[in-house]
This record gives sequence, C-alpha cells and structure tokens, in this order.
Amino acid sequence: MVTWFAGLFYLPRLFIYHVEAADGLSRQRFTTMERRLFAIMTIGAVVTAIFGALLLVINPGLIAQTWFQLKLLFLLAMLIYHWHCWRWITTLALKNETQASIGLRWYNEIPVFFLLGIVLLAVLKPF
Repeated sequence: MVTWFAGLFYLPRLFIYHVEAADGLSRQRFTTMERRLFAIMTIGAVVTAIFGALLLVINPGLIAQTWFQLKLLFLLAMLIYHWHCWRWITTLALKNETQASIGLRWYNEIPVFFLLGIVLLAVLKPF
C-alpha cells in the first residue's frame, strides 16, 4: 500500500516536470521514469488488492459496515486515478511541446484526499 501511494504522490510530480521540460531528451527521460514508476506502483496496487481480498476472506463481515463500504469507494476512485495516470503517461509520451502545468499541479494533490479518507475511515470507523 505504501509503494502504491508513494507512486501516486510522485508520478504526477513527474508529469509536471515532463510538461515543463524544454528539450526532447529530457522529455524522453521523464517518459522512461514515468513508465518505470508506474510499473512499480502497479505491483504495489496488485499486492494491496490481494491482501485486501484476503482480509475480506478472513473477515467477511466487514463488507456490511458502512465505513468499509466508503473505504472501498475511495479505493475504486484510486483505481480510476491510477488508470488515468497511465493515460497521462501515454499522452505525454506523444507530445513534444511544453505545456502549462497548473492543472497538473492540482491533479498532483488528489492522492492526499484518498489517503486522508481511507486512513480516517479505517481508524475512526465513524459509521
């Protein structure tokens, strides 16, 4: 889980550096870094999913609890964000011009909400 979140926090920062890069060599280097980081964080996501499934096998009663259902909703949103990161990697690999990075700076903050939501739900179990 930590590997997955580390990738979700850092990959959008690489996107920012990528779109601000002035030369083709730097952009190619960022594409390589993004793909490698995505592979590592995908392994983290798969391992997280496996352990999450095992948790449900061990304790199937969790699925009936509202806080856990909300946590799963956050997890689904993270998976969509993860997939969207892959789309950014492929889009940026095809573009050869610099772009404004303000939107990516906001995009970079989204994983914070995932982390806070998931941790607070798991610790506080408010429902």
